Amino acid sequence: MKNLFTTTAVRSLCLGLAMVAGAACAAEDKNKKQDANLEKVKTAISAGLQAAKPGITVTSVEASVIPGLYKTEIGEGSQVYATADGKYFIAGEVYEVSPGKIVNLTDQERNVERAKIIAGINKKDTINFAPKGAVKKVMYVFTDVDCGYCQLLHSKVPEYNELGIEVRYLAYPRAGIPSNSYSKIASAWCAQDRNDAITKLKNRQEIPENVCEGNPVPAQFELGRKIGLSGTPALVFEDGQLIGGYLEPARLVEMLQL
Repeated sequence: MKNLFTTTAVRSLCLGLAMVAGAACAAEDKNKKQDANLEKVKTAISAGLQAAKPGITVTSVEASVIPGLYKTEIGEGSQVYATADGKYFIAGEVYEVSPGKIVNLTDQERNVERAKIIAGINKKDTINFAPKGAVKKVMYVFTDVDCGYCQLLHSKVPEYNELGIEVRYLAYPRAGIPSNSYSKIASAWCAQDRNDAITKLKNRQEIPENVCEGNPVPAQFELGRKIGLSGTPALVFEDGQLIGGYLEPARLVEMLQL
């Protein structure tokens, strides 16, 4: 009986392992087929778009929540939804309708990507205004020193801080690089006292021009373009949420449910 039990147990164990291995192989085969299909779709979409406008680069393609449409990234991060043959595409956002609510799925996906990007920002590359007490929320602000609403937001930084919001500035000179706006904001980042320098610029005062080599402004400007900024100020949070434009501190706290 002992030998029989041992043999039966061993057989059961082997059978179980075989089933697990079989399931793993089946899953691997399925993933390979999906990858091959996506690569085929990517080729078709790329060919279709390039036939219409040579030079368009398709960065990535993945299945969307809508059957028959593929989420397609083109160029420097622009997103469209295309058919598998690349003949039709939609530039817009996908909403899911369910009882009691309408959810912007496209924006949720963007939040995930923005959160990854924000997580990679080194705090030392920001101009940081932190609360004296506990930090309830970190707010990254893409800013331009010549923007009126950016200047208004900066005047409210003490109020944001009092409400537990830490402000971390990122540079986004709207006039581009090179420009006078770039020279001014880069000089703030290159100043010995960055906080004082950017405060003076936001108060429309002059600071010595000092565009140092290797300053982070160009990289931050490209970062802003990558996450889809259309203007300044732009507020981005660690969960990827993006709010375009200025908001009164009390209104912001209400929105964030702090």
